Amino acid sequence: MKLRSDVVASMRKRMWGLDFREFQTPIITASSPEGARDFLVPSRLHPGKFYALPQAPQQFKQLLMVSGFDKYFQIAPCFRDEDPRADRSPTDFYQLDMEMSFVSQQDVFDTIQPVLQGVFEEFGGGRKVDSEWPQISYRDAALWYGTDKPDLRNPIKMQDVSEHFRGSGFAIFAKILEQDGTEIRAIPAPTGGSRKFCDRMNAFAQKEGLPGMGYIFWRDQGEGMEAAGPLAKNIGPERTEAIRQQLGLEVGDAAFFLGGKPKAFETVAGKARDVIGDELGLTDQDRFAFAWIVDFPIYEKDEETGEVDFEHNPFSMPQGGMDALNGDPLDVLGYQYDLACNGYEIVSGAIRNHRPEIMFKAFEIAGYGEDEVKKRFGGMVNAFRFGAPPHGGCAAGIDRIVMLLADEQNIREVILFPMNQRAEDLMMDAPSAPSNEQLRDLHLRVLPQED
Repeated sequence: MKLRSDVVASMRKRMWGLDFREFQTPIITASSPEGARDFLVPSRLHPGKFYALPQAPQQFKQLLMVSGFDKYFQIAPCFRDEDPRADRSPTDFYQLDMEMSFVSQQDVFDTIQPVLQGVFEEFGGGRKVDSEWPQISYRDAALWYGTDKPDLRNPIKMQDVSEHFRGSGFAIFAKILEQDGTEIRAIPAPTGGSRKFCDRMNAFAQKEGLPGMGYIFWRDQGEGMEAAGPLAKNIGPERTEAIRQQLGLEVGDAAFFLGGKPKAFETVAGKARDVIGDELGLTDQDRFAFAWIVDFPIYEKDEETGEVDFEHNPFSMPQGGMDALNGDPLDVLGYQYDLACNGYEIVSGAIRNHRPEIMFKAFEIAGYGEDEVKKRFGGMVNAFRFGAPPHGGCAAGIDRIVMLLADEQNIREVILFPMNQRAEDLMMDAPSAPSNEQLRDLHLRVLPQED
């Protein structure tokens, strides 16, 4: 808790040093789609109507930019009704929230990097803090790492090796590649070239719900290098050698293979990459490694319904502006970005869509009419009509940053009075049943829970 307090104080000092000022935005506000469920607060004075606790100060900080403040930050409490997990609180969290006017994506990066790098250097306990923060496209991050929050302490990069299996003797992969949108990916495993290790990783894949992972490992039989494993026998020495050369592997190394539609196996592939890096001692544990993930797609298509909806932040400016929105929605990228550190997302942000006509078109593609946009975001839309400066910003998750600095695996360890895994505060008995008098004041009735 002392570390947390010191980190927050350091963040404030560094932001003030950059001529930012801290402004507090409302806690009781209107519901706004930010990608999670709202916590709703019933109104006594307006029966049947509800406030919402803010998932983020998104609209308010954008309104500040429109009203003439060119820099803003806040140590902001945010509230989201989410399922708990080790790196996420189920109720509330704090973030270093910032916004700037007349900036590009790179301007935001150049502003926040020295703040966060300084915090990690100050409180990282002597661990190395990378000063080079590469920018990786969302598409490349998925291909190379199987996740949009890669751990770059691990040097392993996955690669597409589909061409080596197309029409090969390994019927499973060959048939997979006959279907549209499929590919075969390889996970290189330097020094992992033993049958024992390969069998262990195959068992890992089965625990994750896959039939297994194909593998090839290379060994020295005294008469030169030999490729071993079922895959090597099925596809033959020429294809096996081509794979080895593409991946840059040598004697004593291995490679693991997964196939299908990428979205179906990417998550497991990303986990396998992490496990391989840890078990083979390839991951540098004494380091903080950062990467900006950029070029996020704005839209996605529901494979069952065929409908297009927002995949990421709906307030992001599409790259190419209005012209981009006249083409295939699935090709539209946004000026949206995340910062990953050691396998965790610690910052998320975007250059905002500040042009009403582009905003209406962007929401129309996702099935939201102009009237609905005005109803949901009336304050912001009206403000934009008077002329809004180009603006953008980001928010850094304080709880997650402190968790990394404290070398903890669960975010509850760095939060005062944390909720349990069922989003309950057992000490304060929250959530609790309201009294009949409270319900009468709010004109509410609680329905009995159905079995």
